[in-house]
Parts: sequence; C-alpha cells; structure tokens
Amino acid sequence: MPTRPSQTDPAKAENWARHRAVVGAKIHALRHERGLTLEELAHSSGVSLNVILHVEHGRRGLLFERLYDIAKALGVEARELLPPEEPTRPRRQRKQ
Repeated sequence: MPTRPSQTDPAKAENWARHRAVVGAKIHALRHERGLTLEELAHSSGVSLNVILHVEHGRRGLLFERLYDIAKALGVEARELLPPEEPTRPRRQRKQ
C-alpha cells in the first residue's frame, strides 16, 4: 500500500513536530500553573500518565477526544491548547 505524501514530506513532518511541541508546552505550563502532578492530570482526564508525559515533551500527538479530555481537566477550552493559526492564502473565487 502506498504511503501518503504527507507522511514522507519533510516540511510537513517538521511542521507537525512544531505543533506537537506547542501543544505539549501549553499542557505542561497549564498543569504547573494549576499545581497538578502528572498523576493528577492523568487521573482527572482519563489519559494515561505515559501519554501525557510524551505529549508534554512533544514526542507524541493526541487524538481529538483526548485533547478535549485534557482541556476539561485543566479547566480550559480545547482551542487554548492548540498552536495559533497560521495565516492562509485567500482562496480564489471560481468563475461561474
């Protein structure tokens, strides 16, 4: 089975690594601000301690559902854990 281009594109891989690092750093900072240990966040979010540890260090991404679980446990909106949106080029209008 062929590999998707997005999995082999070095620029995309680097971009996803940056996004993982940002999400992990935000989770780590919020956890510390709230005085929570890894164990406490794992228990309150239902996400394993090892997953949270790897996410905080940018070594692993999160499923959509786990992002919401962690955000709820930290008392924030899930969007607050995401990297800022990158500017996009405006779409060209199609002629009708």
